[in-house]
Amino acid sequence: MTTRDGPGTMTTRQEPLWRPALLGEPPRDGRVRCVLCPFRCDLAEGRTGVCQVRRNRGGVLETATFTAAAVHLDAVERKPLYHVRPGSRILTIAGPGCTFRCDYCVNYRLSQYGREDGSPWLGAPAEVSELVARAAREGAALGLSYSEPGLAPELTLALAEEAAPLGVPIVWKSNGFLTRRAIRLVAPALLAVNIDVKAADETAHLKLTGAPLRPVLEAVELFREAGVWVEVSTPLIPGVSDSTDQLGVIAQRLAAVDPGLPWHLLRFTPDFRMADRTPTPPSALRAGRDVGREAGLHFVYVERALGEDGRTTTCPACGGVLVRRGLWETLANEVVSGECPGCAHPVPGCWGTDDD
Repeated sequence: MTTRDGPGTMTTRQEPLWRPALLGEPPRDGRVRCVLCPFRCDLAEGRTGVCQVRRNRGGVLETATFTAAAVHLDAVERKPLYHVRPGSRILTIAGPGCTFRCDYCVNYRLSQYGREDGSPWLGAPAEVSELVARAAREGAALGLSYSEPGLAPELTLALAEEAAPLGVPIVWKSNGFLTRRAIRLVAPALLAVNIDVKAADETAHLKLTGAPLRPVLEAVELFREAGVWVEVSTPLIPGVSDSTDQLGVIAQRLAAVDPGLPWHLLRFTPDFRMADRTPTPPSALRAGRDVGREAGLHFVYVERALGEDGRTTTCPACGGVLVRRGLWETLANEVVSGECPGCAHPVPGCWGTDDD
């Protein structure tokens, strides 16, 4: 996962707490196939999938992701989600596990559980009622982030069941590496998702993540078709997605989906196995923003390196300033009923309860 904020306080127990999982096909000769992600792991008795948090035990698919290793109150802008309830907050929950093995992951202690020698299990059982009640008290949404939320459909649906009557929405920050079946299952529970598109082509994406790119691009469209608000993030990783040519390919793909799709360009932070690299220079982020605009995208954002101008939402029709943001906060929001107050041009997003 790519995230710009750390997971805060993490809790530890001795070993995972396993429970029955969704999205498992009936056993055949003791084997179970997990159809959550496109790897579709075919698991023999006692074996875990690529993610390290789903396993076959006695012919039953089990998950260890009904877990809260981190619980942290964030600004919605930190996901980043810029067109979702500006100025609101998100109670973020994370458990170990990821379908990717990104060498730069800043949250690798969570995401790479089971892949690194001696990596400890982090997390305690997620107390759904307590989490929902806290979010309601804080006037916050519930978010799954830091590690891969797509591995936790069970927790997502359980949260949604208790959160919906209280008007507490749920959002994800995801790598988008899911099957169509998984997306259909979880989409009704989600208000919004930010999906990482980490590379411009299959070869670069496979080298970086260990997974193909096509399912991620398909997920952007599938979530949108299901009525979930989608924003996209691209980290400018050296040699993978930091050149204008690479960014141009990504931008053109996104613009073909919808010019109103918000695109966040994230500064690469050296960490994990790429700790010897240098951070993305502001000039590359500025060039990437220009590339996105030239491709036809109306909303291209750079969180930190370009100052407030990189975070500001302007009307694509009249150029008026609609949303001004500080580093991780909304300073002013002029959007009225999903429209520009100056020219009444529609501004896509979930701007308030009337837009959800």
